[in-house]
Amino acid sequence: MGCTQGGSDMRALAICIAVLGQILVANAAFARPQDPDANAATAFCDFDDNQQISVRYNNAASKDEPRNGKVWLPGGKPLTLFAGAPITLNNSPIPAGAYSVYVIPNRKDWTLIVNKNVTPGAAYDQTQDVARGPMELGEVESPAGQLQISFAHVGPKQCSIRLYYGKIGAFAEFMEK
Repeated sequence: MGCTQGGSDMRALAICIAVLGQILVANAAFARPQDPDANAATAFCDFDDNQQISVRYNNAASKDEPRNGKVWLPGGKPLTLFAGAPITLNNSPIPAGAYSVYVIPNRKDWTLIVNKNVTPGAAYDQTQDVARGPMELGEVESPAGQLQISFAHVGPKQCSIRLYYGKIGAFAEFMEK
């Protein structure tokens, strides 16, 4: 049925306007902005005394590929570390609180960086680093198409963070103080 105007077609025009109005309302309902946290994931680890550390990260497929020697922000923003108790990374003390976490990948080694600047959208500032630690590297059989993070509770006061991307697995240990 076409939407035309004429003496006998006024009823058809009214129906067309009503249908178009319903389509516009339906499109507006479905055109809501995407939730920015829709791709957020959290990994956590409990120490034996029930204190916890966790990392919140964007697990969407990353357009930003890791480059040797450059600070990497998977998903375009840093990971966020929440420490419920004082911890250490590479013997550097990290007080309880929230931190940004960055990674510097290289061919043979990666570095995990804990930074005190948690301002959303802020550029990485090395002077804000609280701790840096080397990450052990390994190769995984099934490549991860997007960043995956988990923790392993490897001792009463020890949690190992595990980052998987592509065929690389990178690991570093946090110790509770």
